[in-house]
Amino acid sequence: MSTLAMDPTMTGTDRPLAPVAPRPVFRSDHAPQRENTRNATFRFDTSPRVLTVVTSLRLSGALMRVRFRADDDFAEFPSISPDDHLKLFFDVDEHGEPVLPTVADGRFSLRGLTHRDFTIRWFDSVSRTVDIDFVLHTHGVAGHWAAAAQPGDRLASMGPRGTYLVKDTFDWYVLAADDTALPALARWAESLPEGTAATAYVEVDSTAAQIDLPTRADLTVHWLHRGDADPGTTTLLADAVMEHDFTNPNGYVWAAGEAMSIKSLRCFLTFRTLLTRDNWTVDGYWRRGVAAFDRTLRGRACPQCEAPTS
Repeated sequence: MSTLAMDPTMTGTDRPLAPVAPRPVFRSDHAPQRENTRNATFRFDTSPRVLTVVTSLRLSGALMRVRFRADDDFAEFPSISPDDHLKLFFDVDEHGEPVLPTVADGRFSLRGLTHRDFTIRWFDSVSRTVDIDFVLHTHGVAGHWAAAAQPGDRLASMGPRGTYLVKDTFDWYVLAADDTALPALARWAESLPEGTAATAYVEVDSTAAQIDLPTRADLTVHWLHRGDADPGTTTLLADAVMEHDFTNPNGYVWAAGEAMSIKSLRCFLTFRTLLTRDNWTVDGYWRRGVAAFDRTLRGRACPQCEAPTS
């Protein structure tokens, strides 16, 4: 473990926002709701909290990392896996204060609030800070907010509500992501055990959007450049994964990006490989033309899929 991670006197601003070496992996002691030898599912009690910007860093031409503290010091905050995510709310009241979700019929209501889901890129259990990476779209409330974020700026948040842990029991891992899922892929890379065989396929517009991926794993990274094509309009990511060698079935595939552009991977992994359902996740993080996309189709096979007859 690095001395940086062990030093309790260091603050959120002391710790590098883009460390060169992978950091020690911290996993909170929350108990799973369901568990088997290959994965575990978690559910958490959650309530709104207000986050305050500590500092930020431009990672690439397309990605901004923002570090936050919380009004409750992230009390009982779960940190389990790269699937960890929370909601950020971008509304403010007439005094400029963040607007928190309200309780309706015993549940928190998000009605009328502008919110987006974000991967928790890293939770530092010592400094009690969270790092979140924002894609700097030319449109959209979140990217505009992140591009202008200054220390002291505040946002409402909620979560994580649940998460999914893939255990370190596989011979190899294939990770595939577009710009929006790159923060989760980066956490995957940083969390894999030393020497693990892994391959990453990452779709971005150009070399200007590439970032370093600190890892202990034996990771090979393939950057897929879509050039002038709009995000979510190509099949670069799905095609690259389909060309991968899946001869050894004891592996895990994690793919995330624009929902329709990677939808075919569910059918491919189900019917064209020897992988079982516990060996892959295909997650639609967003969908072209849909704001605050609901990720309810995550991991399911396409309804139109049929097993090949030959």
